[in-house]
Amino acid sequence: MQTLEQRIQGIAALGAMLRDYFLYGKEAPIYAEVEAAVEKAEQQNAWFDRENCLFALKHWAGLLKEDGLRTWLSPYTIAEKTPKQVALVLAGNIPMVGFHDLLCALLSGHKALVKLSSNDKVLLPFLVKKLEEIAPEFQGKVQFTEEKLHDFDAVIATGSNNTARYFEYYFGQKRHIIRRNRNSVAVLTGEETPEELFLLGEDIFRYFGLGCRSISKLFVPEDYDFVAFFEAIYPYHTLLDHQKYVNNYDYNKAVYLMSLFQLLENGFLLLKEDEKYASPIATLFYERYKNIPSLLQRLETDKEQIQCIVGGAAIPQAVGFGQSQVPSLADYADGVDTMAFLNSIN
Repeated sequence: MQTLEQRIQGIAALGAMLRDYFLYGKEAPIYAEVEAAVEKAEQQNAWFDRENCLFALKHWAGLLKEDGLRTWLSPYTIAEKTPKQVALVLAGNIPMVGFHDLLCALLSGHKALVKLSSNDKVLLPFLVKKLEEIAPEFQGKVQFTEEKLHDFDAVIATGSNNTARYFEYYFGQKRHIIRRNRNSVAVLTGEETPEELFLLGEDIFRYFGLGCRSISKLFVPEDYDFVAFFEAIYPYHTLLDHQKYVNNYDYNKAVYLMSLFQLLENGFLLLKEDEKYASPIATLFYERYKNIPSLLQRLETDKEQIQCIVGGAAIPQAVGFGQSQVPSLADYADGVDTMAFLNSIN
């Protein structure tokens, strides 16, 4: 039986292989395979451009280190057990968005039956293939399927609010984690430096704003002036080089203007005053607040709609500017401890 120590070392070896790619470039043994996988991923889904695929791979390369894995797992008592079959229904909004669920399943000692999103069918199977080559004891631990899921003991399913109702009906009799739509927000006070606002652009524009940790809404003071914000994020105007992003910007701008909505914009980002959290691509909603205490109460009331909050020291538990897209291993989606859930399945 594969031990936890073997699992940690195998996954750490995968991380080391990925780090070699970023450290040595063409000299790395894995270079050609990574390049081919990234090119194929972009061909399959134009939103998964080279820059964002490599960003995701580099982030995981940094996380998959032996000491980091041990620190993450240290609060859990992971006993050796007969592996159960865990079904994973993965989203496909950003590259490898389901890798953390797969990692939890494998490290907790289970097998994974994976249903990939049609938008993300390349990078995760590539990583599994490399893992099996590096650590043969992982062979047979991951099965990808396009068929209807059956013969599983637990399930983690991620989707929209609409698909979540289907998941509840279909998977309700099994042990499960079912995730719905969530969005992320940033809180500005007007005291932010140009550097902080520039970093906020990373939280907004990384993955074209398609991630649940992408900032889709700003909360700003009643007298907030957006001039400094627009100046700070101007370097992100290179988004205009991406045709799908431009198409969404043009379309949403036309729809809003025809509806006579008041907009603020800078040529590549639309700002619309709106109480909702989920904004369209190339659009950021904003809402003005009277004071921090009342805003904190609002955020607590709406916490089931919010994935993470970016802000400064005035906001408890806020993620720092520029940090929303680099979660740690212990940053669980929707705040639900995936590892504890999987570790409890015997």
